[in-house]
Amino acid sequence: MRRLDVAYGSEEWLRARLGMPTASNFDRILTAKTLKFSAQSVGYMHNLLAEWALGIPLQNGGTDFMERGVALEDEAVRLYEMERDVDTQPGGFCLTDDGRTGCSPDRLVGDDGGLEIKSPAPHTHIRYLLGSPVDDYLLQVQGSLWITGRQWWDVMSYHPDLPAKYVRVLPDLDVHAALDVALEDFLSRFEAAKVQLLACGLTPQLEAMAA
Repeated sequence: MRRLDVAYGSEEWLRARLGMPTASNFDRILTAKTLKFSAQSVGYMHNLLAEWALGIPLQNGGTDFMERGVALEDEAVRLYEMERDVDTQPGGFCLTDDGRTGCSPDRLVGDDGGLEIKSPAPHTHIRYLLGSPVDDYLLQVQGSLWITGRQWWDVMSYHPDLPAKYVRVLPDLDVHAALDVALEDFLSRFEAAKVQLLACGLTPQLEAMAA
């Protein structure tokens, strides 16, 4: 694993992940229930190719709850560190050794763990208190474990007026094996599509920026 010390949402973070499949979008490549290719994979590839071609991020504005989550993250981290009696550090942007895919951990915990923080709507948080947030983020969390090689990942659902929910996730080797196959296939098709676009006369701005 390689880790870039960049702040979430910063220009450096946006540039680091341009045109690259990331764990938060692995559910657009693979379906969590069947571990088969997702119908969204072609559209996701086109999105990444457009980023590669234009050299700019193509992402929609954050939802109110996404923006709220960023605002509440510091509170959630303090609570997690206090209740778990641990120190954490910002995750930055982590890449596989070959640099072809990455993830953005909310925090890294010691040498072995990671932390994903969700600050959902109240009714969703209640659902998580009664069940688990993991199913909604299975491929993101397993993808982060797969990329970083960490031994566990905590998923925390946080609401300032309700009890927090914590679930510890361990690597699922079946999911990781499916990611090995799916990402290799996806990235092979991604590179082949780049060759086709170059043959059409396209000059990729992302590669020009890196030169």
